[in-house]
Amino acid sequence: MSEREEILGFLMDTIGEEGCGVSCEEAEVFKDEMGWKMFLEGFMEPWYLGRTAEEANSRIKEYASQVFGLA
Repeated sequence: MSEREEILGFLMDTIGEEGCGVSCEEAEVFKDEMGWKMFLEGFMEPWYLGRTAEEANSRIKEYASQVFGLA
């Protein structure tokens, strides 16, 4: 499993379809020079997740707990 697949899987496991709906199904997760980012449908800019898959998973959990348009 690639890091990208790991992050997407964690996103769905953490938020679930009911909490995220189409935004998560259409999530674009990519890595650039800064690290991992997630672009969700309906949002104007990608969200920074971290330099590693572990950091990304931690950031997703943080975003979900604060209900930043998720959950």
